[in-house]
Amino acid sequence: PPTPYTTLVGRVRCEREIKRSKFIAVAASVPDERAAMSFLNEVKDPRATHNCWAYKVGEQFRYNDDGEPSSTAGKPIYSAIISSGIDMVMVVVIRYFGGIKLGTGGLVRAYGGVASECLKDAPTCLVKPKARVGMEVPFDLLGTVYNQLQHFHAEDIKQDYDTGKDGTVVVMFKVEYEKIEGLGNAVNSACSRKIELLQ
Repeated sequence: PPTPYTTLVGRVRCEREIKRSKFIAVAASVPDERAAMSFLNEVKDPRATHNCWAYKVGEQFRYNDDGEPSSTAGKPIYSAIISSGIDMVMVVVIRYFGGIKLGTGGLVRAYGGVASECLKDAPTCLVKPKARVGMEVPFDLLGTVYNQLQHFHAEDIKQDYDTGKDGTVVVMFKVEYEKIEGLGNAVNSACSRKIELLQ
């Protein structure tokens, strides 16, 4: 099963001035690459000198220097994401050039630094991935099963009266992977019979 991960709660913003250049980092949680690209389109400023970015979505990642010398912007932003331990996240750093060149080392420190600062004190949460699970429940035990589903914080509960055997209903729901076994045992114990969990 997928492992739990830490991601951002909401959007964070951080601003720094380095040798008259203004750097603004904006970060947010993104579920996939498409969401990352739409976040970039939403926050980038076409009037800025550069809109550099990086994202990490599980094993997938990308970064972009947007015209800065190669590996001086996107890669340090990505390194800041890795160091933070945050996943499913995108950081965009917007630079307004102030007339003084920073050099490659200065750029790496500026982009990496403002991205790190942005993520350092950002509010985060632990996300525990959920599995979609189903069970075929006799009508007379629906109430008992629903009590257990609530107790185990199951979400997105749906009923299907057409696919089960006569006198049963297929109940589909999402629950954290690590709770599946406990939920199965609790349902069987409360119902005094074996009800299979279908994954």
